[in-house]
Amino acid sequence: MKIALMDSGIGLLAATAAVRRLRPDADLVLSLDPDGMPWGPRTPQDLTGRALAVAEAAAALRPDALVVGCNTATVHALTTLRARLEPDLPVIGTVPAIKPAAAGGGPVAIWATPATTGSPYQRGLIEDFADGVPVTEVPCWGLAEAVEHADETAVATAVAAAAALTPDDVTGIVLGCTHYELVAERIRAATCRPGGPELTLYSSADAVAAQTLRRIGARPEPDAPASGTVTVLLSGREGDLPAAALAYAEGRLLRTVSAAQPY
Repeated sequence: MKIALMDSGIGLLAATAAVRRLRPDADLVLSLDPDGMPWGPRTPQDLTGRALAVAEAAAALRPDALVVGCNTATVHALTTLRARLEPDLPVIGTVPAIKPAAAGGGPVAIWATPATTGSPYQRGLIEDFADGVPVTEVPCWGLAEAVEHADETAVATAVAAAAALTPDDVTGIVLGCTHYELVAERIRAATCRPGGPELTLYSSADAVAAQTLRRIGARPEPDAPASGTVTVLLSGREGDLPAAALAYAEGRLLRTVSAAQPY
């Protein structure tokens, strides 16, 4: 089994780790775009072009499925990617976990990039899935970039700024950017208030991993031998996992860069 995941940077690590936990025997292809990152400020047309190039580089290695491990790329490029690659290659997008968060019943905050916050896409998800639950959209200035570079000071500053914009009564926070899942515990620590309601963080990685296996008719086998390899593509060129990835548990979970190159 071979599963590919794509993003401009290391935001795909959360979904990658989730796939690895479900199938330690799966070979993984991580297709990143360091030449074109970040994707967020790009026009939808430009972003779609970059995403398509990254996807086709991964598809050339003949995976069984391709995960778009980026919320922004899912918004703008998923339809194009599916039109180009399916049905031969199933393409799985990443959508913020608004529906399960709203099912909790309490007020919800959605932490997302400034470009996504207030967007018609996110407002549509709120309208479709929040089911009347109060939702606060929180723009997280600089957080994805800080996570991408494993800049601890910048992460702390960005998390504190977003926490200050988060209402005290929320009971759930949706992590609306895949990068944020890498610093989930820091977000939890910054938003838990003494005497306040119990807080739940909602992310997408586990659901995306499970959906990926369903799409290819595979079952979770978490006790399978940890024999899976990892191939990293950097704007189409085979290379190494970015050093910043190893600052996170999800990055350290990946034990090989290729079949012949353990790290």
